[in-house]
Amino acid sequence: MKLKVLAAALILSGQVWAAGYGGVAVQNFDKTVRVQDDIYRAVNGTWLDSYEIPAAESWAGAFKDLRDLSESRSRELIESAAADKHAAGDQAKIGALYRGFMDEAAIEKQGLLPLRDDIRSISLISNRGELFGLVAKWQDRAGQIRLPLAFSVSVDAKDAKSYLAELEQSGLAMPDRDYYLSKDPRFVKARAAYQAHLQQVFTLAGYAQPAKRAAKVLALETKIAQIQRDKVQNRDPQKRYNKMSPAQLAKLAPGLDWHGFLAGAGAKDLPQLNIAQPEYLSALAVLLKKEPLINWQDYLVAHLLDGYSNYLSKAWVDAKFEFYGKALTGAKEQQPRWKRGVRLVEGSLGEVVGKEYVARYFSEQDKAKAQELVSNLMKAYSQSIDGLSWMGPETKLAARDKLSKYSLKIGYPDQWRDYGGLDIAEDDLLGNVKRAVRFEYARDLARLGKPVDRKEWFMTPQTVNAYYNPNMNEIVFPAAILQPPFFDPKADDAVNYGGIGAVIGHEISHGFDDQGSQFDGDGNLRNWWTAEDRARFTALTNKLVAQFDAYEPLPGKHINGKLTLGENIADLSGLQVAYKAYQVSLGGQPAPVIDGMTGDQRFFYGFAQIWRGKEREAFLLSRLASDPHSPDAFRAIGASINSDAFQKAFDVKPGDKMYKPEDQRIRIW
Repeated sequence: MKLKVLAAALILSGQVWAAGYGGVAVQNFDKTVRVQDDIYRAVNGTWLDSYEIPAAESWAGAFKDLRDLSESRSRELIESAAADKHAAGDQAKIGALYRGFMDEAAIEKQGLLPLRDDIRSISLISNRGELFGLVAKWQDRAGQIRLPLAFSVSVDAKDAKSYLAELEQSGLAMPDRDYYLSKDPRFVKARAAYQAHLQQVFTLAGYAQPAKRAAKVLALETKIAQIQRDKVQNRDPQKRYNKMSPAQLAKLAPGLDWHGFLAGAGAKDLPQLNIAQPEYLSALAVLLKKEPLINWQDYLVAHLLDGYSNYLSKAWVDAKFEFYGKALTGAKEQQPRWKRGVRLVEGSLGEVVGKEYVARYFSEQDKAKAQELVSNLMKAYSQSIDGLSWMGPETKLAARDKLSKYSLKIGYPDQWRDYGGLDIAEDDLLGNVKRAVRFEYARDLARLGKPVDRKEWFMTPQTVNAYYNPNMNEIVFPAAILQPPFFDPKADDAVNYGGIGAVIGHEISHGFDDQGSQFDGDGNLRNWWTAEDRARFTALTNKLVAQFDAYEPLPGKHINGKLTLGENIADLSGLQVAYKAYQVSLGGQPAPVIDGMTGDQRFFYGFAQIWRGKEREAFLLSRLASDPHSPDAFRAIGASINSDAFQKAFDVKPGDKMYKPEDQRIRIW
């Protein structure tokens, strides 16, 4: 299902978490750097200078540490199921899927045989109607193959009690349209690497003139990129909402059999659907008619083989890694096969693994402590709304109403998914992958016409992340993120509030960022602001855009302040409200000084250390082009520098690099 998941971050890097002083990782401090000049490097500098990113990874950090821990735990659960030949039900499916993936000898023997019928179906296309028909038919595998159109089911943005089908732009193999259109030498280099990869794909598949085919596929994808909205334009939920009937769709993009398309996609007789980018569909209709049919066939072949290459023989796996691993992320080595097998199982049977994960690694005491933290954060946020100087009473009333309707999910779902309809066969790996994607697609289609399931989770319990869902007005914290250094029930409260408190505040704040603030407390896309308050809010957020636009993580490549605005608002506001909640938790008593650190200092240390991370240049370039999150260092610095409490806690003065005059500090929520 497509939904707006505004997550706390990229995912914690390569060292076992060890923290002293009630949760502050002082072993990572760089004592040659003053906090007043750079809190991020002062807190994480020793680690940044000494840690080497593993050859098979493109990034490392606090999130990655915790993700590795979660992954190793999942591996133990999965391999236990795989070793039990007498397992039944979902455990048997886990075992069969994992064993099938790990059986490299059987995979080598099959070669391209599992894709023979798919390749043949592309070769038999003889006209545009058949081309469009195949794009429709393969929507049930769009999660695996990039197609120029993506059909899905999501909550109706303006009627949050109902589901609505949606069509949106898709079809690019590289991370963003900049990779196709920018003249930046780094993107030009990536294009050359992609063309070489495409040539290798056609060569391995035994096609004639592989270089010529590769060039034409890249040229076609470039044409697709040219007619797509960029990621900043695509952030506007109002512009993404264009509900229409199939008849109106036929007028918007004439010359295509939309009735046949919807039927082929498994959704005939739809009364209406949402078109996320109407202008894209109009332009795509022209491109589908004008581009030579053979180029579209080669495009589909390339994307088919690319999409399934991880489940083919070693030559295909290596070819995919050479581009998507080395060229696009800078990784030096392929990840161990067990890691890739674990991710396949978690992507296909995630809540089966999650149920076992929770039983073993997440206690009710942990859940209760997290709920207490969230409750304190919600109270602090309400108080924060009351104290806003830039917002009028009418909008404040609506904001408090929205906050009062927040739904909270912690740890794991109350109701686990039923995988009874998913067939897994140990000797049919690629078939398993297809069936798993098709199973999820059918599950989404079955929602149409039914009430919205507000109990559903869109992350598994073992996922190290969190999200806010505007259509359900809910904040969700999987079990795996509720661990050190984000959250430790045994640690000092100051560090917990600076860590998981800021993450919780971040997710609460997404309901009030530039996108989430356009949805009301019932999850509907509706304006609940006065015009004057919205104008003042926009003026504040424009300042944050300018602040982040000025940061330059790579030479000549700045953060895109508009692309990252929602996350930057959530980081800034989450830190502010977490600090207020920490003060409330003290009950009017002074925080103890521990080993020379005040409570406020420990709070900001706790915040800065969760963003400990480093990444390879190619991966960072990809993030700057496509990721709505700012790079880790700037998340720590960008939020802290606007905090009055930070400036006071470390006695930051004019001339210090992290000094910001009081009248220039950005305070939103």
